[in-house]
Amino acid sequence: MTNKPQKKTTYPSITAIGGYVPENKRTNEDLEKISNTNDEWITKRTGIKERRILDKDLATSDMAIRAIENLLVNHNKELSSIDAIIVATSTPDMPMPSTANIICGKLNLKNVWAFDINAACSGFLYALDMGASLVETGRYSNILVIGADKISTFVDINDRSTNILFGDGAGVVWLEPTDEEGITDALLLSNGLGKEYLNIEGGGSLYPLNSSNEDKEKAYIKQDGKVVFKNAVIGMSEACKDLLNRNNFTINDIDWLVPHQANKRIIDAVGKEIGIESDKALNNITYYGNTIAATIPLCIWEHKEKFKKGDRLLLTAFGAGFSWGASILKWTI
Repeated sequence: MTNKPQKKTTYPSITAIGGYVPENKRTNEDLEKISNTNDEWITKRTGIKERRILDKDLATSDMAIRAIENLLVNHNKELSSIDAIIVATSTPDMPMPSTANIICGKLNLKNVWAFDINAACSGFLYALDMGASLVETGRYSNILVIGADKISTFVDINDRSTNILFGDGAGVVWLEPTDEEGITDALLLSNGLGKEYLNIEGGGSLYPLNSSNEDKEKAYIKQDGKVVFKNAVIGMSEACKDLLNRNNFTINDIDWLVPHQANKRIIDAVGKEIGIESDKALNNITYYGNTIAATIPLCIWEHKEKFKKGDRLLLTAFGAGFSWGASILKWTI
């Protein structure tokens, strides 16, 4: 009797990355002219100086396309090999079809499994874990995982509680099976208890927006900053600790923390809570603000030159819902 050949172990890994932010900037000085605020107040409370704002006649898919183009310019990849596209976004081009479907059309990709995930600011981590799972099944070999949001569309420019925070952008990673350890594990959670504290009520089946809808305020993002801040620090910190413990790691095994870029004070508080050195907690919030699902891939993209092959990254995020979690991966580029 002959022995069956052993199946070779492969790992879902990030093998390429790209990013894009619009050229147009909305600075703190710009906001001083619009609402009762100033640069010192914004910087002290959030760490943000600028945000990028996409043109009104462009959509989330347009930024995603530019991020993919950036990936292709810098990595030896062929779009024709893509067999799945997952887009994490809270700001799709339209309610249907999915933004991932629209991206397929713009890239002239046919017979690709393409779909969106909406987990707010945690969306990229959810999409990354879904992509990793698809690779692990062996059914899919080349997956684009995109985090992209044109959140400026949903910001009331006169609302000081939100206009200081949010900007537009897109980041993308290419996932494929490798012989080296890549994405190690993820812990992703949601509880539905935070709906009233961070939301965009309008545009869904409960509050459809149309010409007869008088409550235009429902079209804008609303946030209770104090509640979100407290829950974000607790949720991200505990998810990181639990994930490390589950994999028998300590914080000393982590080379870089890549947190969701919601607020510099949240980033600092999470870093302190999990005990990582401050220079290992990466951020780019100063010039991009909170780009929702795009923050983590954009942060990785911007700091990629710092990483050495084999570095272990700890990603963590918190978003509306509430949704939150953490992911551990080894850098394989």
